[in-house]
Amino acid sequence: FHFRPTPHPQNVRRRIKQLKDYISVTSDWISYALIDDITDAFGPLIQGIEYEVDSIDELVLILKEAEQSDMLRRIGTCRKKVMGLLRLMGNKADVVKGLAKRCNENWRVAPTSDIGLYLSDIQDHLITMTQNLNHYEKILSRSHSNYLAQISIEMADANNQINDVLSKLTALGTVLIPMNLVTGLWGMNVHVPGQDVENLHWFSGIIAVLAVFALIAGWSTYKLMVRR
Repeated sequence: FHFRPTPHPQNVRRRIKQLKDYISVTSDWISYALIDDITDAFGPLIQGIEYEVDSIDELVLILKEAEQSDMLRRIGTCRKKVMGLLRLMGNKADVVKGLAKRCNENWRVAPTSDIGLYLSDIQDHLITMTQNLNHYEKILSRSHSNYLAQISIEMADANNQINDVLSKLTALGTVLIPMNLVTGLWGMNVHVPGQDVENLHWFSGIIAVLAVFALIAGWSTYKLMVRR
């Protein structure tokens, strides 16, 4: 049943006008022509899917991060089209095979053998298109896996960079916290060494100790980072 006009009858009528001087137009031939035209209608759809699959397969591993936002949508849309066509073409080859088999039988009401040969060609065409669609589905499945693997690798790299930054901040905090503890004592209302001395010997000594500690801690941290 069709809820809107289909182009297949018009295409068959145009084909009859072109070939009426070379063939005998019978009901068998008209049935074959309708089946052939319906089968050919899948050709442009499958060709468009082929171009899309080739594009996805080439771009899935080379796209930059900013250009990958719609790749998953493209893969999902293309796989939906492939599965829809596979569902439509699932049993058509078997149906045409049964018709071709009837044509080769010696029944009086069976179509002529020429129509059987034509139907065999249609059957081969349907089988080829189905195999192509299955091949495209495998490519899309592989592209989907490659895309997810690419995302996982990028996330792992980002996590490694974050961990590297955090480790550096931790090392910096390890160096600064003891120094902050010592210098913070002079901001509190407590008794500190050298408070009652008029010269700057205590102050200079503390600054020198902090500087030496900072140099030693910084050098140790740098060597540890280099080993990693």
